[in-house]
Amino acid sequence: MTVLRRALTSIAAIGAALALSGCGYNQFQTLDEGVKGSWAEVLNQYQRRADLIPNVVATVKGEANFEQETLTKVIEARAKATSIQATPELINNPEAFNKFQQAQGELSGALSRLLVTVEQYPNLKANQGFQDLRVQLEGTENRITVARNKYIKTVADYNTLARQFPTNLTAMVFGYAVKPSFTVTNEAQISTPPAVSFEKPASK
Repeated sequence: MTVLRRALTSIAAIGAALALSGCGYNQFQTLDEGVKGSWAEVLNQYQRRADLIPNVVATVKGEANFEQETLTKVIEARAKATSIQATPELINNPEAFNKFQQAQGELSGALSRLLVTVEQYPNLKANQGFQDLRVQLEGTENRITVARNKYIKTVADYNTLARQFPTNLTAMVFGYAVKPSFTVTNEAQISTPPAVSFEKPASK
């Protein structure tokens, strides 16, 4: 009798495993981890940018008569963006995610305006230290775009699985909710790196 029970238990376990596999449970596990990993990279690149900004601000402050309003907006935008606790759980909270991406978008816009304004100040343009920082910022913006696009792709794959039948039933049973992604409006605002020209004006 004991042997029979063990056999039935084993069969039931195998059946359950096959059922879970067939209904997309394992796919959810894989895609969920993929979303977490790609989101971590997005946060890593945003943090890299935030860490560069104080050096940029310090360099610009050394330029006499630099537009304080432009500089202040960068400082305020960075403060707002870094005040939001960017935890892994953020991707499961659409409202918090939207606030986070809006703050990052505002920071991107403020930085773009700062770098364009710098073109009016020859001393800053000739400052090698500032040029190095500018190159780092531009590279970071590119890495942010790559990381964000990867996140969008992994979320799209995950959300497709969560919405389509019959895996949507598995999603409901195990609590795999649809995850938020970057909006079209936000993408248009922050997907293009700041346009920075290193060319010197032609002499007259």
